[in-house]
Amino acid sequence: MANSEVDPVGLDPVIHGKLRLASMSLLAGVEQADFAWLREKTGATDGNLGAQMLKLEEAGYVSAEKRFIRRKPQTVYRLTAEGREALVKYVAALKRLLGVVL
Repeated sequence: MANSEVDPVGLDPVIHGKLRLASMSLLAGVEQADFAWLREKTGATDGNLGAQMLKLEEAGYVSAEKRFIRRKPQTVYRLTAEGREALVKYVAALKRLLGVVL
């Protein structure tokens, strides 16, 4: 895991943020997604989404490719193999936690 801190129940704090979890979950279902699509699906502001995607990128969980389409900047994100593995572990930890309380 890219982050050295681990929640006692095994929930990765990098993923645990609401917007980061939503973004990773969305990316898990597609090959790639651009910033505008993620913003639309999450309802986030540009600044908040940009900051949260940067955290995921710094953790190695997503990759970002910046390009221009008709002179307009576009950022395309992909879930990395490390990110997919971290998301699977996060979901498993969440299931374990919920199994205790249900």
